[in-house]
Amino acid sequence: MADTVRTETGQPSLKRVMGPGLLLLFIVGDILGTGIYALTGQVAAQVGGVVWLPFVVAFLVALVTAFSYLELVTKYPQAAGAALYTHKAFGIHFVTFLVAFTVMSSGITSASTAARAFSANAAEVFGLGISDGIGITLIGLAFMGLVALVNHRGVGESVKANVVLTCVELTGLLIVIGVGLWALGVGEGDFSRVTEIETGDRSLVGGVIAATGLAFFAMVGFEDSVNMAEECHEPKRIFPKVLLAGLLATGLIYVLVSVSAIALVPADALSQGDTPLLQVVEAGAPGFPLGVFGVITMFAVANSALINMLMASRLVYGMSNQGVLPPLLGKVHPTRRTPTTAILFTTALAFGLITFVGAVPALGGTTALLLLGVFTVVNIAVLVLRKDEVDGDHFRTPTVLPVIGALACGFLATPWAGRPSEQYRIAGILLGIGVLLWVVTVLVQRRTGQAAPPLDPDRFTKGGPVN
Repeated sequence: MADTVRTETGQPSLKRVMGPGLLLLFIVGDILGTGIYALTGQVAAQVGGVVWLPFVVAFLVALVTAFSYLELVTKYPQAAGAALYTHKAFGIHFVTFLVAFTVMSSGITSASTAARAFSANAAEVFGLGISDGIGITLIGLAFMGLVALVNHRGVGESVKANVVLTCVELTGLLIVIGVGLWALGVGEGDFSRVTEIETGDRSLVGGVIAATGLAFFAMVGFEDSVNMAEECHEPKRIFPKVLLAGLLATGLIYVLVSVSAIALVPADALSQGDTPLLQVVEAGAPGFPLGVFGVITMFAVANSALINMLMASRLVYGMSNQGVLPPLLGKVHPTRRTPTTAILFTTALAFGLITFVGAVPALGGTTALLLLGVFTVVNIAVLVLRKDEVDGDHFRTPTVLPVIGALACGFLATPWAGRPSEQYRIAGILLGIGVLLWVVTVLVQRRTGQAAPPLDPDRFTKGGPVN
């Protein structure tokens, strides 16, 4: 048997198992999920029949930012993503920590959004007779508790499993598109609605910008793929084509889904409740077994929740090992080899969000807000790192794109984009908790005379000896 390849630190290197096909499925599977399943109706509430337009704008903003990620991932084909790029660009310990904790917080808000969507679909599928309030909250809490148990038990990251999960998520969206095409063919749907504009007191531009801030949640996920760079064959060669293909595929799917949705269900009805695509299937294909589609939706959002909670707990564990969070959060279960206290910490934050926030738009919008902040930093980092020459060729994005990306993402993260103040409060509380823990850690280190080790951003995502 050949010796295991090891890095300069003596740790085994990650196994390169992903070719273009598996990487494409990983990217598509990561983008698809809770956003389009849960938030289509809320986007329609902002703009009316042109519900597809905010998804197009969100896609374009994501595409510009993706070009920045492509330059960085081919220049530094390592795990750690935004934390690595931030540290290389600015070299400030606290700034790197803040970016990593922001990514962690976005995972928790995303998982909480999924829990809420799961609850609403479960209530609909199983006829529980509840649509809001404490019943939905209790289901969401029970679901998140189950996610924590699975997380604690240890869920290996298997790209083969991701293929299955992606196919299930994609099937649900293809059903919606198929129902829309059938309705178009038999003259059942009203496709004239796709040009109707209803933005309330806002102008068209103002309404689209506000809706884009929410629709952007459906486009996030592509940034996670850079963390798989060390597990891909020839990442410098395959990443540009595969990432762009994945974004184009999901962007097209989202436009077709939103057009089908508004053609079959009016915007005012589509915006009611947390199960918009279930309404679409029911309206366009009354004979279709809604329970089947509901289960597909539940499976899709459950997968999103588990992936995000896995990521969040491993980030907390990695930051604890870096000495920027208390050592207690780095404890590993002796037999399961999972980060027990990090799982409990991230689950507790998710419980708080589900209990005291609950609403899908607020949680989904906060996820988009947090990641827009990270994307702004990444777009700036591209320009800063142009002075850092590396060996070998790498993808180089036109300079104008990261400039546009930084301005667009930065603007969409501001109140001028029509973002509700509630999202800033949620994000502020989460980041405040992180900063408080960081301050406590620094004070303890000073009192004990223990210096924090040199920062290694790769540890934020590799997570050491956990499953």
